[in-house]
Amino acid sequence: MPDGLIIKALSGYYYVSEVDSEGVPRPEEPVVQCRARGIFKKRGVSPLVGDQVVYSLTENGEGMVDEIKPRATELIRPPVANVQLAVLLFSLREPDMNLQLLDKFLVHIEHAGLEAVICLTKQDLLEEHQGGNDSTAAVKELYEEIGYEVIVTSSRTGKGTEWLRERLAGEISVFAGQSGVGKSSMLNALRPGLSLETSEISMRLGRGRHTTRHVELIPLESGGYVADTPGFSQLDFLELGVEELSSCFREFVPLAAGCKFRGCTHTHEPFCKVLEAVDKGTVAASRYNHYKQFLEEMKDKKRRN
Repeated sequence: MPDGLIIKALSGYYYVSEVDSEGVPRPEEPVVQCRARGIFKKRGVSPLVGDQVVYSLTENGEGMVDEIKPRATELIRPPVANVQLAVLLFSLREPDMNLQLLDKFLVHIEHAGLEAVICLTKQDLLEEHQGGNDSTAAVKELYEEIGYEVIVTSSRTGKGTEWLRERLAGEISVFAGQSGVGKSSMLNALRPGLSLETSEISMRLGRGRHTTRHVELIPLESGGYVADTPGFSQLDFLELGVEELSSCFREFVPLAAGCKFRGCTHTHEPFCKVLEAVDKGTVAASRYNHYKQFLEEMKDKKRRN
């Protein structure tokens, strides 16, 4: 039975590309439309886009997923396996930059153990609106000081596209961010001829229509894959424990080791190194305020459940 990579999931079907012994897809082989064996449902397991699988061919030219190989990583939202890199796309204009949502995405990415690249899109619209890029520089500096890679892009002018294309080479990556930030436009710029559907921004609502309806791995000329995922504007913390939140703020981690109390929540305890850093300005006030907001959100959900 051949080995394969699930490159798309839609309406109960899994579209599998055959791979060689090293897991590299064979582009000369046709993609096989497969169903999953019933045993997976009994075990409470569902195949995911990005899964390395063993499959068999059936009489009607379709196939059956027989085995799911162990996953290196697994995301819940969006549901993708074996992703190595998350590209978080956030627009500088239309819709305006949302640092709270960016920090929420970063929490989930840190919890999943992925690398992250912050991709600031629509720089051309910001320059048209402001005539400058001071706000862009401030956001870039903030997150680079924490340790994240930040790239400023414009799919219209091509700015940053070549850097991002090189960064994605040989990786399975996921593009994520709220709808309307330019994910499809950026993918079209990275892979000319792809022609993904894009949508105009609703100025009344400040967000775009969801143009991506399913998760799909899009092959890049560089040899990597990008998971184009359904747009969404909010995340929940159901899979994250309250005690895990602070470790998902990477600038808190080295400070927390110096706190007086084990299990310090960094909200009120004396001799808290995180609170000291906030007072000194070495931890950004915006990041700390978002941490407190997320902590309260998680506690409220825990009380309701």
